[in-house]
Amino acid sequence: MAEGRGAETGRAASPHAFRWPRALYDRLIEEGILGPETRVELVDGEVIEMTPQGSRHAAAVRLAQRALERAFGAGFDVRAQLPLALGEWSEPEPDVSVVRGGPRDYTARHPASAELVVEVSDASLAFDADVKQRLYACHGIPEYWILDLPHGRLRVHRAPGEGGYREVRELGPGDAVTPVAAPGRRVRVADLLP
Repeated sequence: MAEGRGAETGRAASPHAFRWPRALYDRLIEEGILGPETRVELVDGEVIEMTPQGSRHAAAVRLAQRALERAFGAGFDVRAQLPLALGEWSEPEPDVSVVRGGPRDYTARHPASAELVVEVSDASLAFDADVKQRLYACHGIPEYWILDLPHGRLRVHRAPGEGGYREVRELGPGDAVTPVAAPGRRVRVADLLP
């Protein structure tokens, strides 16, 4: 008799991927199965290994965090590489996210949304421009920035929809951008680049 799914019909089972719900993923973290040395994130039910950070990438994360702290100020928490709980199937850890409130507002749970998400991209540029932008748009993140290190530019995504963002602009080092959630403030692209 054939083994696995389809055994009752005599057909061999076909392999299929297991989709991880966020609740199970969080339990693996809480129980130490996925520890801090395991650099992964959950994207649409898949556990994705994050690329190692070079010094240029790390510097860009810190520069973006500082620039956004200045731009947003009180009432917002600028978080570096911390989880967002996006629905049942995703818990990405964007390089920088800006959420409403402060750190104490998230002691019992991760934020379920953000005003702005920034991914610093070098080796991950294709993944960030495709999979991550669709993920953030699908969950209604109003603004998504990709800091494109290889090309020295900032891609600003706005107007989220089902398949992605409807507005995309590319800015160079001489440009500045006003975040949607901080309308009176400008962030210079040069201040984000290492």
